[in-house]
Amino acid sequence: MRLTSLDVFRGITIAAMILVNMAGVADDIYPPLDHAKWNGCTPTDLVFPFFLFIIGVAMTFSLSKYTADNKPTKAVYSRIFRRAAILFALGLLLNGFWNKGVWTFDLSNIRFMGVLQRISLTYLLASLAVLNLPRKGQWILAGVLLISYWLVMMYVPIPGHGIGDLTQKPEIVQEWNFASFSDRLLIPKAHLHGSFKYLGDPEGLFSTIPAVVSVLAGYFAGEWIRSQPIKSRTSLGLVLVGVACLVIGWAWGWTFPINKKLWTSSYVVFTAGWALLLLAACYELIEVRLMKRWSKPFEIMGLNAIALFVASVLLIKILVRTTIGTGENAPNTFTWINQNLFISWAGALNGSLLFAIVTVLLWFVVAVFMYRQNWFIKV
Repeated sequence: MRLTSLDVFRGITIAAMILVNMAGVADDIYPPLDHAKWNGCTPTDLVFPFFLFIIGVAMTFSLSKYTADNKPTKAVYSRIFRRAAILFALGLLLNGFWNKGVWTFDLSNIRFMGVLQRISLTYLLASLAVLNLPRKGQWILAGVLLISYWLVMMYVPIPGHGIGDLTQKPEIVQEWNFASFSDRLLIPKAHLHGSFKYLGDPEGLFSTIPAVVSVLAGYFAGEWIRSQPIKSRTSLGLVLVGVACLVIGWAWGWTFPINKKLWTSSYVVFTAGWALLLLAACYELIEVRLMKRWSKPFEIMGLNAIALFVASVLLIKILVRTTIGTGENAPNTFTWINQNLFISWAGALNGSLLFAIVTVLLWFVVAVFMYRQNWFIKV
């Protein structure tokens, strides 16, 4: 069974990811296209957890024959580990393509973690949980991971500092929270992210633990869809659980702040709520009401999501790290294009938005070409 609405959901997500990645390079952008500075959640902060949620939904169909009566074989585990390894390697490729000021793939100081690395690890761990735990065990695991992360982050003291600080002062708390402390223990400083002043990583190892639940949430949603008839009541079930997750995540955020950089438990539940609502909308329109014409562009992009993501990030790196002209004051290619083709007549905010939209359309054209050639790059 192939769920067209899931392909559309994936296409919407990759289009949004390209949009916010490109817009985020500019100096002036509309607030919804920027990440929350620390605590809080903007529309941009929904994109990454949506990707993990989608992976979980897809797992429902790809692993279904192994989660009933049949037990997974060594070949199944081999494919899972192979896919996780490829995703992790692609993440290192992106990190090393332009590493700390030079064109290099120097493994002595390359950043270890990143978006694709987190996707790799969460996919691997969630797959192992799905294949080896009964349904009840999977739910218990999800609850234990979220609650344990909450308790550790909020109440376990950090040596030499005390209990972690999650207040609205990122210049201070980037160092003094348990996730960053763990990253410094497990990952050498040279391999951490510069945005955390090399004192932690927004996609670090410890904060990957609750991110596994973002995948499991998608898996649970997929199981619901598989077990129900293609009717509006199935969509309604997704909506009801989605609204409940929004309320629970928002309420939890009062004691454990919603925070993407730390991937807090409240953030997992809150973003899962939004993912359920968008999935419900796609499912209702496409599967139940058969309203598909509007969704074809997103479906086409969703069929090559990983390829488009990797290529779009490489393009951004090239635009930012190459220059037009020579000399110390020569603008980088991104700035030159943005200034001369967009900002010069549309203004800073509208110009950066238009540049990002044009970039999404560019990758849509690439996706259409790949679709017509039957090129579907799977990892």
